[in-house]
Formats: sequence, C-alpha cells, structure tokens
Amino acid sequence: MNRLYYGDCLTIMRDMPPESVDLIYLDPPFNSNRDYSAIYKDETGRPLPDQLEAFSDSWALDAVRERAIRTMPVLMREAGVDDDMAEFWRAWPNALRKTQPGLLAYLSYMAERLLPMRGLLKPTGSIYLHCDDEVVHYMKVVMDSIFGRTNFRNHISWQRIKGAGKRSQYAIRNYGHSSDMILFYSAGTTYTFNAGSIAILYDNIEKSFPLMDGKGRYKRRSPFRPPGLGPRPNLCYEYKGVFPPHPSGWTVKRSKLVELDDAGEIEWAGQKPWRKQRPSSGIVPNNIWADINTPSRSERLGYATQKPLALLDRIIRASSNEGDLVLDPFCGCATTLEAAHRLNRRWVGIDIAIHAIKRVAKVRLQDRLGLTEGTDFTIEGVPHSLEGARDLWQRDPYHFQKWAVEQVDGFVTARRTGDGGIDGRLYFDTGAAHLAGMVLEVKGGANIGIGVVRDLRGVLEREDVPMAGLIVLEELGERKERNFRREMAQAGDLDVGGILYPRMQMLTVQDILVGRRFQTPSIARARGEGQPNLPLG
Repeated sequence: MNRLYYGDCLTIMRDMPPESVDLIYLDPPFNSNRDYSAIYKDETGRPLPDQLEAFSDSWALDAVRERAIRTMPVLMREAGVDDDMAEFWRAWPNALRKTQPGLLAYLSYMAERLLPMRGLLKPTGSIYLHCDDEVVHYMKVVMDSIFGRTNFRNHISWQRIKGAGKRSQYAIRNYGHSSDMILFYSAGTTYTFNAGSIAILYDNIEKSFPLMDGKGRYKRRSPFRPPGLGPRPNLCYEYKGVFPPHPSGWTVKRSKLVELDDAGEIEWAGQKPWRKQRPSSGIVPNNIWADINTPSRSERLGYATQKPLALLDRIIRASSNEGDLVLDPFCGCATTLEAAHRLNRRWVGIDIAIHAIKRVAKVRLQDRLGLTEGTDFTIEGVPHSLEGARDLWQRDPYHFQKWAVEQVDGFVTARRTGDGGIDGRLYFDTGAAHLAGMVLEVKGGANIGIGVVRDLRGVLEREDVPMAGLIVLEELGERKERNFRREMAQAGDLDVGGILYPRMQMLTVQDILVGRRFQTPSIARARGEGQPNLPLG
C-alpha cells in the first residue's frame, strides 16, 4: 500500500527494505521557511509570525552536525563508498568549517540522508536531486562521492521563470535567476530510461519533414558519412558504383545498405545515397527544459517552492515503469506522489512537518485524487494514541517533542540541544502591535520532578515572555499534579481585555489527543472568530 510518513526521512529510510525503490526524487530544504509559513497559514488560519525564529533552515554547526561530520567517513565506508572519497570527507569539512559553516552543516545533513538512499535504490534505479544554484555545485561533489562519478547521467536545467522579469534595468547588477538544477544519477550502468514516453511532439511536422513519398513524410539525412574515425576496411566498399563518402568508410555494412535500399529508405540524389529520416513519436528532450511552466493556479497548494506536475510527470515517465515504487523523502506538498499515482506507480512520501502531512492527506490525496486513508494509502508516524506517543518517544525523542509542540499549534525550535528549556513557542494576539508568545517545554520521561516547573518558571522570567506551557507524556499522580499546579499558580495571571489567563499551564499528551489546548488569548482572532482559545472540558 502507498505510504505517507510523518518524521525525519533519515530514521524512516533506515527501516525500509534495501534495494526496494525504483526511483527517488528529492527537492530537499535549503530555505523552507516560506513553504512552512504557507502550509501553517492554510492549516491554522493564522500567518507565520514575522518574529518567529523557531522554524528555519538555520544550518548551524551544532553538536549533532559535528558528530555527523566526524562519523561520515565511517558511514561512507559501511555503505560501500570508495575509500578515497571517504578520506576526502575528512579534509573537506576543515576547508568549510571557518569560511562557510552553515553550508557545511547543510552538506553533512544531506550526505547523512543520501547514504541510505543509495542502499534503497534497486540496481536499475535512478535518483533525481533538485536544488538551486547556491548549493548545486557542492551537491554534485556529494552525489559523485555517494553514487559514483561514473553513474552521473545528466545535469538538467529547468527554466522555471519565463521572460526577463520586471526589475529596473538600472537596478540590475547581475544576470537574473530563472532556473533550477536537477542532478540525475543512476544506481548502475543498466537503468530504466523510457525515452519514447517523454518524447515531445513536433510543433510543425510539415516544416520538420518537408519531403514525401509513398510511405509518408521524411527529410534527407547526411549521406552515410561516419564520424571522424580511423579507416575501417570492412566498411570501405563500393556500392552501385559509388565509393564511401569518407575515407573511413560507410556508416553501415553492405548488407544493411542493401536492406535500406530495397525498403525504399534511400534517396539517390547527385549520384549519392541519402538516408531518409522519418518522424518518430517526437523528440526526446535535451537537458534544458524550457517547455514546462510553473504550477498552474488549479495545482497550487500554497507552497512558495511548489513544483509543477508536468515536471514530475516527465521524470517519473522516463525513469520508472508502471507498478514501480517512487520515493520522495522530502515530499512537501506531494506533487511527486500525485504524479506517481496518476502514472500507476506505487509511492512513499516522507515529510517532517505535521501541517504538511495533514494538508497532503486532505487536499492532495483525498480531495484531488479521491483516495481513502486505510484503503489506498496509510499515514504512519503520527501518534493517534498514548501508546503511539510512547513509541515515538522511545524511537526519536526529538521528534516526539516536535510532534507535541505542533499538535498545540506551536512552532518547534530549530536547535536540538542547548535550547535553554525551550522546545517551542506558541503565538497569540493580545491586540498589541506584535504577537505575544508562550514558551513551550516538552517532557517525555516518566519521572518528572517539581524542578522542571521551577526551571520553566525561570525561563518565563528570563525570556520576558507572558506565558509558559509544559507538555508531559505521562499522567502525573494526584499529589504530584497538585504540587505542579500550585507552583505554576505562583507565576500569576495574564490580563487581556479583562479576561485572566494563567501564565503557566500544563497539558498531558492524553489531553492533547482528546483535543484540549492551552488557554490563551484568541489565536483564532486572525480568522475573524474573536473567541478565546479555551481548553476543552
């Protein structure tokens, strides 16, 4: 069954069967805050706060990235990457660490995820990496390292913007940016490529093939003149009194020349044989794709960087067959999944944003494609029960924190460590010029002491924010909960328009699963509803 996963593709791909995927297309994040903002607004009815710093591609060399960089040569060797390339990864980080640390963090993030993709591809599979000109040349080195320089097939330039744009000629100090780059690699020398399925029909067949005979249209091709090779004695023969048009000989053997002549596929003109070329189904595109427009209005789901269906249609047609499995590990608004489904391919999509998963399931899969969850596809990795939340906590504590924060309409912090007790922030409107915020902390362990509340209260004062919220995985005992709430009450209340809101609040995962939320001033006010966001029950 088709699958939509919520989670980090690194964790999910490690559990997938090796050599099980026919085609991988990925459009990985580099500055995905624009997309997250659009999806968040569509899902919640509220714009992403301008002052938000939580969700961003701030590729920093934190402890997680440094550890990944140190272990990369070992991971490469374990994946079968050439030893010289693995050693290269020991030297490269030193060159980038001081000059471009953010880029180094991004490259290590991508390399860490491309390694399992190599293992997932079938021997006949292919991978297409979509990126922009800021990182494409660095990513080419990464892809060469992991998939092998000899498996590089092409560098596709997709012209996503037509025309010269509207910028003033006096303001331009550089050429415009109108294209994206797609790096195309195969897993080996024998790979799927259906050239006929992506051939482009001729715009004017009469102009392209102006001659006619009893079989239809054709055009003259150069006489049987070979490329500039050395003499080939077996092809240096005389035919009907005509000697080969080049010292190297003919391009075909005598038997083939006779066969073409008998079939009427040779035109004799000026005592020279000219081969007839007839129209096929069309012309196979070269690596400059200027015939695919950006997504139409009917396609758009609100993603700033959304790719058109026609682009994925071409890639999937060319490099897979019906029934094959297509993987998009950064599926976003799931254009890949729709294109794959329409072409009768199986698919797996992965995304790390819960709002994207919700929107994909509702708008893309259910509304647009008419698919039914549980019958046509499954959503995995999203806890629907306390047991599921516990399982997520055991497998990936950071992702559990992220899920909990996003479930209450908050934004996760970008850093996994050293966050000062802040795992996320929830924003609300108090009528002031800027949105106010509630700092959020998530605890998944079973033994949580009163010190957690006291530390969070310290964060409340240190960060100078109006509210703080605590999310705990397990239910507290009656006595402990009473102590926690007594400590929280000492932080006082927030008065907004005559309504008092506790400055410190607590929810359990079970509360969240049944729909309870933090009591805050109206975060729904941006939707024009104007009602306080009160907890259920």
